[in-house]
Amino acid sequence: MAERRAKKTSKKIEGYLKLQLPAGQANPAPPVGPALGQRGLNIAEFCAKFNDATKAMEKNAPLPTLITIYADKSYKFAVKTPPASWYLKRAAQLEKGGKTPGRETAGEVTVAQCREIAREKMKDLSASDEDAAVKIIAGTARSMGLEVRQ
Repeated sequence: MAERRAKKTSKKIEGYLKLQLPAGQANPAPPVGPALGQRGLNIAEFCAKFNDATKAMEKNAPLPTLITIYADKSYKFAVKTPPASWYLKRAAQLEKGGKTPGRETAGEVTVAQCREIAREKMKDLSASDEDAAVKIIAGTARSMGLEVRQ
């Protein structure tokens, strides 16, 4: 008996758009409005969907968002975790990283804090296991002028 497979209909992708938006704070003002408007997408609908999808996250956390735009003017978006630098600045209680990393120390983080950040960012990192992810986060910390302590 032959099985019938449903025909997979795929939409033609017109392009991608990368934005970094604060959690639960998307509005039609720049950068969202102009970026979506010039591609003919419904700005208010995107803002409502994005804010609904990110309402449980920490307010004002910068979220990298990849929007896939299709030829029929529909779209889908994927929200990633905040950048490692944001987590590290929060852990070290700093406004910004060091001006000359490697020469001056702006603050410090512990390996335990790096491990906690690595667990949160694991799905967005290209690490095979948690130890490799911790090394990635520690490297980011050092490049920001933070000292990584035991």
